[in-house]
Amino acid sequence: MSRQSDAYRALPAIEKLLNCEELSGFTSVAELAIVKLEARNQVEQLRSQIALNDPETIAWVIESNVQKEICQRIIVSLADRSPGTLKAVFNLTGTVIHTNLGRARLPVEAVAAMEVAALGDVNIEYDLESGRRGDRDAHLEKLLADLTGAEAATVVNNNAAAVMLVLNSLAKGQNVVISRGELVEIGGAFRIPDVMESASCCLREVGTTNRTHLADYEKAIDEKAAMIMRVHASNYQIQGFTADVADAALSKLAVASGIPFVSDLGSGTLIELTQYGLPREPTVAGALAAGADLVTFSGDKLLGGPQSGIVAGRKDLIEKLKSNPLKRALRIDKITMAALVAVLELYRQPDLLKSRLPLLRDLTRPANEIETVCQRLLPLLSDGLAGRATVDVVPCKSQIGSGSLPMDLLDSFALCVDPIAERGQRDAVLLNLARQFRMLPRPVVGRISDGRYLLDMRCLRDEHEFVDQLSALNVH
Repeated sequence: MSRQSDAYRALPAIEKLLNCEELSGFTSVAELAIVKLEARNQVEQLRSQIALNDPETIAWVIESNVQKEICQRIIVSLADRSPGTLKAVFNLTGTVIHTNLGRARLPVEAVAAMEVAALGDVNIEYDLESGRRGDRDAHLEKLLADLTGAEAATVVNNNAAAVMLVLNSLAKGQNVVISRGELVEIGGAFRIPDVMESASCCLREVGTTNRTHLADYEKAIDEKAAMIMRVHASNYQIQGFTADVADAALSKLAVASGIPFVSDLGSGTLIELTQYGLPREPTVAGALAAGADLVTFSGDKLLGGPQSGIVAGRKDLIEKLKSNPLKRALRIDKITMAALVAVLELYRQPDLLKSRLPLLRDLTRPANEIETVCQRLLPLLSDGLAGRATVDVVPCKSQIGSGSLPMDLLDSFALCVDPIAERGQRDAVLLNLARQFRMLPRPVVGRISDGRYLLDMRCLRDEHEFVDQLSALNVH
């Protein structure tokens, strides 16, 4: 038997490398994915050198502790890489779906699907049965039809893009009838009127900010009207002397007028949140059942998936969206598609959804469990800040966030850090304290409230990593 064959057999399996003690310090999902990729690179490099019958490489693989040596190479390679600016952080702000921190955390099933798509070729737009070009939406259309009752669906890179595609495809150069009370501004100062203008539509406002009646819609519908649109108030709430029109009535009016009725749910949810003790939010299935011809919603808010915008509803209207050249400019890539399909698959098993979808797990985390975490971490953080700040466990409220159920708060607990400072210096010390937490190896992002620094523990899952880096906290 040749030494070349011996060398091939001596190379360790990737899974065996990942279980090495030398690599045990890499624990997060993101770190493990990078380690796995680097392990494959190192092994493939050695395979290539063995294939060339390189005597030095063959001797090194056979005669050394090759598994340990490869692990050391992986560590050195990862250490030499630029850390970049995109870092994993601890979101202890109390806002679960935080736009500035990436919104929904993905389940492991989605991460695994993304890895498969990222590391190789996939049939994102290829029909394996016919051997011809396929429709990338085919990967999720049946899933969405089963989950919502829609005839068809398409997906783009976010919900603003979904709304723009619908408007541009169905109402270009024509009027879109919408209540004044629904002309919302979403994150980043993007406003519904601006989106309509960008989509080459004409806004036709009806009613008033707080009260809109069916007669207002009826008066606005003429030969220039191409659509009735409803925008769900997912990021604000009007209370008091109010009135609006039910979806069923708007749908009936749209049918009589021969134009589509489109409902933009924004955050969008596929399930009844009340079954988990959460505030009620309209579902996609409910909006379609009430008569909406198309419903637009986000994939990365209450759905708990990757950033994306989904349009579900009538097949003939979806086909018009797909034929719009703008659709190609707004489409998602294979990695996002893989993650979204994996998340939608989880919804097929509602009994397991609460335990497998990180968003739902965080939203339903019991307050007493969060308090227990705070009590466990209290002495450790108190010791780390001794003489510089006092630390207490306090009740607080978590926010669902990112335009989702803005008025509904969740009972939670936080570690309250109260800086020890002279009068007149407190604000500066508090800001510096928050900065020091953000400068930790894995930045900790909390919130300042009433002159104190709060660390809401609702979203903390990796206590060990949080505790291990407290020694690096350097507050002056």
